[in-house]
Amino acid sequence: MNDIIREIEAAQLKAEVPEFETGDTVRVYGKIKEGNRERIQVFEGVVLKKQGGSNRATFTVRKTTGGVGVEKTWPLHSPNVEKVEIVRKGKVRRAKLNYLRSRVGKAAKVKEA
Repeated sequence: MNDIIREIEAAQLKAEVPEFETGDTVRVYGKIKEGNRERIQVFEGVVLKKQGGSNRATFTVRKTTGGVGVEKTWPLHSPNVEKVEIVRKGKVRRAKLNYLRSRVGKAAKVKEA
């Protein structure tokens, strides 16, 4: 049974996955369906965490818009994620940056690598 599941999951993996880490600033191009139309919306922010493996891998991106923090979790191998573009590399010492949620302004910035 496990081999069957592994084969199905392997078929759903993307051929090219971008190399980004926690703390990097990325631009995520996500497909959005509105009725019968489809468009691409860009979401740019800091990667808070990466988790999971295989086709279940997800990553969470946080940005501040109008003084309000917005987080979105994206499946890495989803067909709704058109591409992930790395804007700049961040230098962090943790795998999960949950502490950024409580920080505001300059304190919420991540050092550039």
